[in-house]
Amino acid sequence: MSEARPARVGVYPGTFDPVTLGHMDIIRRGAKLVDRLVIGVTTNPSKSPMFTLDERMQMVKRECADIDSEIHVVAFDALLMTFAEREGASVIIRGLRAVADFEYEYQMAGMNQQINASIETVFLMADVSLQPIASRLVKEIALFGGPIHKFVSAKVCEEVAERVERLGRKGS
Repeated sequence: MSEARPARVGVYPGTFDPVTLGHMDIIRRGAKLVDRLVIGVTTNPSKSPMFTLDERMQMVKRECADIDSEIHVVAFDALLMTFAEREGASVIIRGLRAVADFEYEYQMAGMNQQINASIETVFLMADVSLQPIASRLVKEIALFGGPIHKFVSAKVCEEVAERVERLGRKGS
């Protein structure tokens, strides 16, 4: 009798402020590579979020509800490798859009490997049509009154518009 192999757990970390169609592409594709995908929603001290951690977690959970895979959305405020170890992950999933992303991600993967060589980093290229999308740019476009419906789901578009309205649009 053969023993059952342990579940393969992957972690996809990010701030998801807001979650974009590019993020969702990586989540859908990454979920196919592992038995359980943990989406780690974190705070990044170098970024000023439009949405609170709880709002971003709820947004990601809602956007992932229709994906037929085991997906868990978890908040974390720790070193990525500490979080990955705590979740029992063997894989870190990272999305790439451009060469500039690769240079940064390659350096991070190297550092992470030095911390824990048993956790692999897997890079997924974003779908060509989604490569230019970045949460930072989505927020900037929205703050200046531009259309973001091509970059986020209809519900996220609505939430961003409501937040921009509360913050007061810059282009006015």
